[in-house]
Amino acid sequence: MLNLMNPFAYMGGGCSDAIDRLSKLDEFGTNPGFLRAWTYIPKGLPVGAPLVIVLHGCKQTAQDYDRGSGWSDLADRHGFALLFPEQRHSNNWSLAFNWFEPRDSRRDSGEPLSIRQMVEQVVADHGIDLHRIFITGLSAGGAMTSVMLATYPEVFAGGAIIAGLPYGCASTIPAAFRRMRGQGGPTGRQLAVRLRDASEHDGPWPTISIWHGSGDDTVDPSNVEAIIRQWRTLLKLGRMPSRTHLVDGYPRRVWSDSKGQDLMEEYSIIGMGHGTPLDTGGRDGCGRSGDYMLDVHISSTGHIASFWGLSSSEREI
Repeated sequence: MLNLMNPFAYMGGGCSDAIDRLSKLDEFGTNPGFLRAWTYIPKGLPVGAPLVIVLHGCKQTAQDYDRGSGWSDLADRHGFALLFPEQRHSNNWSLAFNWFEPRDSRRDSGEPLSIRQMVEQVVADHGIDLHRIFITGLSAGGAMTSVMLATYPEVFAGGAIIAGLPYGCASTIPAAFRRMRGQGGPTGRQLAVRLRDASEHDGPWPTISIWHGSGDDTVDPSNVEAIIRQWRTLLKLGRMPSRTHLVDGYPRRVWSDSKGQDLMEEYSIIGMGHGTPLDTGGRDGCGRSGDYMLDVHISSTGHIASFWGLSSSEREI
């Protein structure tokens, strides 16, 4: 993100190997955003497999975020491909995606177009199912997830925003800092209009998963409600959730359409600071704890994959 984050110092166990598992994707179009790209393709991946795009946070690399989150281990378990766009220091000194820059928050421009071109290349190389492409990210990566869902909604079946911000909430660095602190910003109605106007899409919209720690003092939790308001209007969902329950001890709110299909969910990780929620222990444990990779006994990686239909269903208590 824009905040000063320390380089990762991974601790503890988890399911991912200590070695980097990713392969460089060297050619993927004109790359106007000048990003790097990495992939993880499980052995024997069949044609027609899903694809998940994973966006790291500030001061992180693609390899850092994969080791922490455990996405490549889950890809091995359940059979899907992974794409990891990666920022360069020459674009942003803190390795944050430039989600707030006008050039990097428009369709067919800058970083969003680079990521779109990466997706096209991986789809062509591996015969990906065009109806099962998903995207997730942490912090600046979460905010860029909002950008991608807004500017290319036809590409994605679903998105997961972790400690992120709504699309179109800032267009300068000072405004981005204010939004991160929960100060000012567009109204819910204005955010909904900006989302609607970001593309000419008129088909089905992606499902939305939102994760945020209630103790986050880097990206204020008020951004959760802003994201909900932005997408609730577009998805034609009611103000109140369809149901609220506990998952692994944390409250989850779900909004469903008239047919009972879950279109949006929100997890509030009570007491957690800024980072990705993990559960690294036990048979189904995933990832490695460390700075901004927080073992709070709930796996956002696992539950997001479940929400997208890539693995087994959520556990409730």
